[in-house]
Amino acid sequence: MNFEDFLTAISKIENISLPAEASHFKMVPPFRQELLRRQRKAIKDAKKAGVLALFYPDKSQKTTLVLILRKTYNGVHSAQVGFPGGKLEDQDKSLQDAAVRETFEEVGVPIQNIKVVKQLSEVYIPPSNFHVQPFIGISESTPEFVKQDNEVEAIIEIDLLHFLDDNQLVTKTVTTSYSIDVEVPAFKLNNYIVWGATAMMLSEIKDMLKQML
Repeated sequence: MNFEDFLTAISKIENISLPAEASHFKMVPPFRQELLRRQRKAIKDAKKAGVLALFYPDKSQKTTLVLILRKTYNGVHSAQVGFPGGKLEDQDKSLQDAAVRETFEEVGVPIQNIKVVKQLSEVYIPPSNFHVQPFIGISESTPEFVKQDNEVEAIIEIDLLHFLDDNQLVTKTVTTSYSIDVEVPAFKLNNYIVWGATAMMLSEIKDMLKQML
């Protein structure tokens, strides 16, 4: 989709209600309810983070979404695909500020080039005990990405129409942070498997965009 057409469509987004759980449920891993039950006490002290779904024109002016592949490390989100973003720091005035700052730090998009257009539904992540607040943002210029080498393994640029294609919804067996192999609903985007909280957020974004486009 041409980015100018996308900008016209996205201008309607403030008038669209968040589908929230109705969208999240489509991509919920089968073990999530058990993890939430185990985390009932920890949830009260959960940390806060903000992430950004950034849409922009690629060099051919096609609408594109950026995701990142995280580095392999000793942690629950090792080698997973997600949005740019991170935890709320002392210098951040809000979760939106945290999402935009981290997007600059992780993929190099200047803060002044990012316009946030919608706050989405919060998602709780049991393994890391984070409440994550996603946002939709746009950059009207084509970014010159610079990845943060110590945290980001790869920058993944997803064509909008590829993302919206229902054929990219799959079921895959993954190894969870609890060392259990389980089948989960997922997106297959540019041959990367995206599941868990990121897939839940993507599902809400997809459902909203399909109302507008």
